[in-house]
Amino acid sequence: MGGLPKTMIAMGFDAPGGPEVFRPETLPVPVPGPDQLLIRTAFAGVNRPDVIQRQGFYPPPPGASPIPGLELAGEVVALGEGVDPAMLGRKVCALVPGGGYAEFALAHHRHCLPVPEGLSLAEAAALPETLFTVWHNVFERGWAKEGETLLVHGGTSGIGSMAIMLGKLFGLTVITTCGSEAKCAAARDIGADLAIDYRAQDFVAEVRAFTGGKGVEIVLDMVAGEYVPRNLQCLAEDGRHVTIAVLGGAKAEINMAALMVRRATLTGSTLRPRSDVFKALLAREIAENAWPLVGEGALRPVMDRIFPLAEASAAHARMEAGEHIGKIVLEVG
Repeated sequence: MGGLPKTMIAMGFDAPGGPEVFRPETLPVPVPGPDQLLIRTAFAGVNRPDVIQRQGFYPPPPGASPIPGLELAGEVVALGEGVDPAMLGRKVCALVPGGGYAEFALAHHRHCLPVPEGLSLAEAAALPETLFTVWHNVFERGWAKEGETLLVHGGTSGIGSMAIMLGKLFGLTVITTCGSEAKCAAARDIGADLAIDYRAQDFVAEVRAFTGGKGVEIVLDMVAGEYVPRNLQCLAEDGRHVTIAVLGGAKAEINMAALMVRRATLTGSTLRPRSDVFKALLAREIAENAWPLVGEGALRPVMDRIFPLAEASAAHARMEAGEHIGKIVLEVG
């Protein structure tokens, strides 16, 4: 740790609340333990779970930093025990359970991916959370196969835009819903085969018409609540419904007879509390299957806006306003 500062600036809050509760604080630079490395953060991604944590509804898992931020990119500046010495000095992006909104952050060395030439650090910081989430839930839990159709809500969100792009790269037809015609146009630009303005159209009827009555094989759902029975009406026989967030409410009423008749599968997951071993296996699968597409330039995050770290409040306000298209990122160093 020689040559590194003893303290760093991070964005924290004293009590949960609106975006305005963020304030800078001076904290000790963390020291990497076994299997960890220290990253000098260049950029940190902003994600919906950060907002929910700031509101007081998503505490960090045991042992994780209380500072928000689930993904970042930067330079490896210190290594813990058991980490390959060749990692020192490398540019990486990482999935972390917290701590991204700070000048330095700890990451598990197996939860890092190398930043390839041609990918900016801002773009690199915008990839891990959505890529890990979409890969696991669409391809591992949702068993997506080439030629199938995916319905994803919120096509211009970070998760939605990643689901569209990954789906298209792996041979899926992708249907999405958005809250305005302008956002539908943006979703089509990202690659959606059909974008439905849910304020003006019934997405169940539109999905049925587009699929010739067959329905979709997979729904990636982050709304839950009253969307669940409507999502199930969109499912084809043997379809899979994968929930990753409950923005519309945690409880849903479903027709179990319809589920039986269609042999539907209902599943879901959260990524943040999963074990280091699970995340390491997921990172390895992404490195083998999706990261080459990043290296060759075929997969890039849709970027919305970059805010300085000190303006984390403005970044959160933009996310909550719902007008963003793609990823919001904080510039840290």
